Amino acid sequence: MQKPAVTVMVKAARLAGNVLLRNINKLEALNVVQKGRMDYASEVDADAEKVIVKELKRAYPEYGVLGEEGGVQGKSGRYMWVIDPLDGTSNYLRGFPHYCVSIALVENGEPLDAVIFDPLRNELFTASRGAGAVLNDRRIRVTDRKDLEGAMIHTGFPPRERARASSQLKCVDTLLTQAEDIRRTGSAALDLAYVACGRADAYFEAGVKAWDIAAGVLLVREAGGRVCDFKGATPARMDDKGPDARQLVAGNIKVSEALQKVIVNTGYAAEFDAKF
Repeated sequence: MQKPAVTVMVKAARLAGNVLLRNINKLEALNVVQKGRMDYASEVDADAEKVIVKELKRAYPEYGVLGEEGGVQGKSGRYMWVIDPLDGTSNYLRGFPHYCVSIALVENGEPLDAVIFDPLRNELFTASRGAGAVLNDRRIRVTDRKDLEGAMIHTGFPPRERARASSQLKCVDTLLTQAEDIRRTGSAALDLAYVACGRADAYFEAGVKAWDIAAGVLLVREAGGRVCDFKGATPARMDDKGPDARQLVAGNIKVSEALQKVIVNTGYAAEFDAKF
């Protein structure tokens, strides 16, 4: 049975999805701001987040909020909503049909409930700690692949990590001697959801924010997978008390271990010991 919090999260995600869909044919008229080098947001991101926060606050006014667009809102206590109203903004603004709404309820920095909604495909991924992961009412599991041989791996090349691009490409070069393919979809949240449901065998990326991954991390865990940082440690807390950005590896236990080993052996993990 779905938890009351998840029911509220699903409603909020669907309302935000409607905001995204209503504006698909108005892309050229949208007000777009540049948050950083090659990092953009639009009025749609802000509008979708407002809809989500309103719905969540209506049901749980005492919980804090950490949103990609609005930052920290309310008190930072035991429970916090971690929200990405449009994960895959660049895709959305270019009319590329791959993006989602991501909402997590985090307890003391650890994801407790998760919702990722792809409005174009009407795919709803949900998970609660200890209760498993679901895609449109169907239980999902990570793949049972034993190693990197033939694996489908997802990654990202975020603008804020371009200084380390050569090290990442060296890692990718090594991985492609074993893996079937490496893909960059433009949405970290959907990458993690796809690992959880077996569409991808693994995922790794640097520079991801809490709102990019909080919901997806719980989905992977509840689907029987493992998540860690590039050196194999447990990911940092996913609320306003955690780091600004971090590295993440996700997959089933065997594939994630093999992937993380390549990241270390190629020197990519060590790149994050130094500041750029």
